[in-house]
Amino acid sequence: MVVLLVIFALAVFVLPNMWAKWVLKRHTRGRDDYPGTGAELADHLLRRLGVEGVNVERTEYGDHYDPETRCVRLSPDNYDGRSLTAVTVAAHEVGHAIQHHEGYTPLLARSRLVGVAQKAEKLGAILMMAAPFLFLLTRLPGGLAIVIVMAVISFGTAALVHLVTLPVEFDASFNRALPLLKEYVPPADMAGARHVLTACAFTYVAASLASVMNLGRWLVILRR
Repeated sequence: MVVLLVIFALAVFVLPNMWAKWVLKRHTRGRDDYPGTGAELADHLLRRLGVEGVNVERTEYGDHYDPETRCVRLSPDNYDGRSLTAVTVAAHEVGHAIQHHEGYTPLLARSRLVGVAQKAEKLGAILMMAAPFLFLLTRLPGGLAIVIVMAVISFGTAALVHLVTLPVEFDASFNRALPLLKEYVPPADMAGARHVLTACAFTYVAASLASVMNLGRWLVILRR
């Protein structure tokens, strides 16, 4: 029974992230027939679509769009690469810039929630670690339960933000990036581009599941 639970946990929490990384890596082979790098495509798309005030930068902290600084940030491989992964990820992040430019409500809501979730997750970790000590010090009836509930809410907030993120990611991938890529990527590569776009979205599925797993881990620790 324990073995089955471990296998189930791996399938639910680990495999989505592994699959996403495998898909992204699978299409990183350089392509001489591509007219530009990921950064060049991102810059071109932003100018072509009239999305002003958005810069394209190289980053060591993962591909993302930063709505606060209005910047598309790409990892070195995708910034300089001429691969299907590079141009597809670039188009995906430009999709977020388009969402911001158009005032896409779910993106704006996510941006507000992210800061709250980060603080909530830190608070949750502190409360979980402090719960047994607070109970021993105060001996208040139900004190430990109250702290645990507060911590669950804190971790739950982080998981909720990741779930709210999913529609934003799928919109950036399939409603924004995919139609643009059809104009720049050879038809034979479009199936691969769809896989890469799905992988971009599934990184957030994995993050959401990781938040839930983190909450469960702390609950198991406290039960002991």
